[in-house]
Amino acid sequence: MIVDRWDLGKEDRGLAESLHIGLQEVMDPELGMNIIQLGLVRNVKIGDDDALVTMILTTPFCPYAPQLMEACRSKTEEILAIPTKIEMGREFWDRSMMEDDAVDWGLY
Repeated sequence: MIVDRWDLGKEDRGLAESLHIGLQEVMDPELGMNIIQLGLVRNVKIGDDDALVTMILTTPFCPYAPQLMEACRSKTEEILAIPTKIEMGREFWDRSMMEDDAVDWGLY
């Protein structure tokens, strides 16, 4: 499961699983899939008084980048109840990052 790769998943699996479920509400409006299915959330870390989510986009020129990032930040703050920052990861997205059920849809 993706939460096993998150720093948060190693520290508090229950909280990571709650976030995993909650972030499934954040949909990519262009692809009609959520950011978890697409594998866009690469890491979640909790610091002393805030959280840091590392995410990527399916394309560097994603027209919905600001909306996706804000929706991810807002949903994470709602679930974790602490201020959250979003940083863009440096890796390029590819279909192997998708969750198994999303790959089976045949979108890519």
